[in-house]
Amino acid sequence: MRARLKLKRAFVFAIIFLLLFTDLVFSLTVEVYFSPKGGCERRITELISSAKHSIDIAMYTFTNSRIAWALVKAYERGVRVRVLLDGQQASDKYSKGTFLSKRGIFVVYDRMPGLMHNKFCIIDDKIVITGSYNWTATAEEKNEENLLVIHDYNVAKVYKERFNYLLKLNVPWWKRIFQ
Repeated sequence: MRARLKLKRAFVFAIIFLLLFTDLVFSLTVEVYFSPKGGCERRITELISSAKHSIDIAMYTFTNSRIAWALVKAYERGVRVRVLLDGQQASDKYSKGTFLSKRGIFVVYDRMPGLMHNKFCIIDDKIVITGSYNWTATAEEKNEENLLVIHDYNVAKVYKERFNYLLKLNVPWWKRIFQ
């Protein structure tokens, strides 16, 4: 009799646990977009506009003005925005790195050998934007590109660890503590 009561309690507890924590356990959702003109730019700007506390970006090439302005607006709302670009972007006249840094956004250029060929963004430590899609007008209008939007805390945590690792390689510790 006691064993049966314990089993019923355990079953009820398991049901309550699943109902309360389903979003944490089964939160993975993936959105898929393609370009040209497949909604990649629009979805990126929507997600940036919905950010509440943080946006971290590691981007090989970033020349898209609409996405840059969305980042500035997020920053002006109080969202922490950090951008890591490939080192070649420092001298590219179309790069949005200078545009963003002049508006107060933390921008750093990769100094390591080889390309910083990543293309990802982490929003509020729970959404990851990634894929072959560079943040350029050409990617939106002409190139065959793909974009994944992954809604998952665990995936975001892995990307965040990589972003912090890349920052550590490129920014002295005393500058990182204020970002």
